[in-house]
Amino acid sequence: MLDLEETFVYDAVTHSYNMAPSNYRNEQHAEGITEMLYGNVSGVVADEYTLTPEGFVRDWGVEETATMLFEESYTDMATFHPVPMYAFHDGLVANDKAGAVVDRWPDRFRSFACVDPLRDGWEDELEAQAEDFDPIGVKLYPSHWSEDHHEGWSMGDPEVAFPVFEKAHDLGIETVAIHKAIPFGPVPRSPYHPGDVDEAAASFPDLTFSIVHGGYSFTEETAWQLARFPNVYVNLEGLPAILLGNERRFGELLAELISFLGEDGFDRLFWSSGAMSVHPRPQLEAFRDFEFAEAVRKNTSMMGELPQITDDHKRKILGENYADLIGLDVDEARARIADDEFSSARSNGELAEPYSTTDAEVA
Repeated sequence: MLDLEETFVYDAVTHSYNMAPSNYRNEQHAEGITEMLYGNVSGVVADEYTLTPEGFVRDWGVEETATMLFEESYTDMATFHPVPMYAFHDGLVANDKAGAVVDRWPDRFRSFACVDPLRDGWEDELEAQAEDFDPIGVKLYPSHWSEDHHEGWSMGDPEVAFPVFEKAHDLGIETVAIHKAIPFGPVPRSPYHPGDVDEAAASFPDLTFSIVHGGYSFTEETAWQLARFPNVYVNLEGLPAILLGNERRFGELLAELISFLGEDGFDRLFWSSGAMSVHPRPQLEAFRDFEFAEAVRKNTSMMGELPQITDDHKRKILGENYADLIGLDVDEARARIADDEFSSARSNGELAEPYSTTDAEVA
């Protein structure tokens, strides 16, 4: 069985949400998003990982996300994602938080930038973030919120999306992550279909496009994208939570994602727990223990039987693939964190109890 303590684990999407009602700008949509986020978590995790509504719906500090990852789970590094969802005053995750984690824990965190391309001044905002915390990518959401309405946009729009890709490239940012598959709150589903990534990937072959939540829905379409575009990857955020509630369904989704690429498909997937939204530890432990059901492995792909997932495949997904993408030397990265505050807190070889290092209240 895979030893998580010895495995390099890089969590590709982490957050510190501000869901406090005082942060609601568009109350209808912000409240709907908050209810969705809490509902997605509360039904699938064990009792020791279930938070009260008051313990979850609040302004989370970056220290809580950091200790949850590095003291309460066997995560080694993470990418922090600010969020440009202006149904909330600060976007749900303020840019300042992204800068703070990189400044405070540069050997543990990298950060993405984020912009809303329908919001005035996004170019200046992206430049400022690039200067403030040297992001390794830009995170986008296919939704724009004002105080009283929502508007979707397309990754294939040469007037809206392409200028963002060009600006990112000019700033030396080579990865674009786009939230897909899970509509955020009471909004139309169509902007969350991944099909518009085709035009982006074909038009910007020098950029890498990461479909966040890829496979959560529209799984076959996403599998075709992996097969057709070598610069498209899938960030698994959200799928490990499915594993906690329904192992077979997770296996079906993962198998379908790699159904056209087979063995090579494992190289195109990135691990993400979505912490702090879901605790990383049970997701890691469930993935460590996961195997495809034989019926799923044999019958999902039109190309024949799929390989059984191995510890080597899991190591790729858990960290090696992402390290390759961002040019991170794993041995050097592990050496830099060997004696830091988080490693020292785990020096007895045991993890802290779930949420014990945070202000969260367990139900």
